Amino acid sequence: MIGARKKDESKLHLLTDATREEIDHWIKKYPADQKQSAVMSALRLAQDQNRGFLTEELMDAVAEYLDMPPIAVYEVATFYSMYELEPVGKHKICVCTNISCMLCGSDTVAGHLQKKLGIGFGETTVDGRFTLKEVECLGACVNAPVMQIGDRYYENLDEEKIDQVLDSLD
Repeated sequence: MIGARKKDESKLHLLTDATREEIDHWIKKYPADQKQSAVMSALRLAQDQNRGFLTEELMDAVAEYLDMPPIAVYEVATFYSMYELEPVGKHKICVCTNISCMLCGSDTVAGHLQKKLGIGFGETTVDGRFTLKEVECLGACVNAPVMQIGDRYYENLDEEKIDQVLDSLD
């Protein structure tokens, strides 16, 4: 259960020096009294340092670092699909199923991935290599259907392209 942290239980040690340095980079982009505006970047950085998912303690550390209530951080982390609250596979495959992708065959993309990987949306392969996630929109409608793996988009997908992409991953 997500709860409030006690004032005397600092979580800042959970953020690495490198993560805090990167968060500071993002904080500098906003007026000094609005450093909480860097919350999305801070959450991404905390997630990256933790093998792709956020824990309650890491979200508390972000809240403490940005001087904001933990609930405000939890709201952001649970609203946006790029944040994970459970462990994910080495490669998180996000498949857009919004209207443009759907009209261009995202159901075929999803079906092929599910069959090839042997998992459904929200699941991770037994070997921990892949997690399959359905997302609302990746913002690349012109090249639908689309999937994202890490920071890279794969567009105009068909089964052959999907197989090539999966085979190219370590």
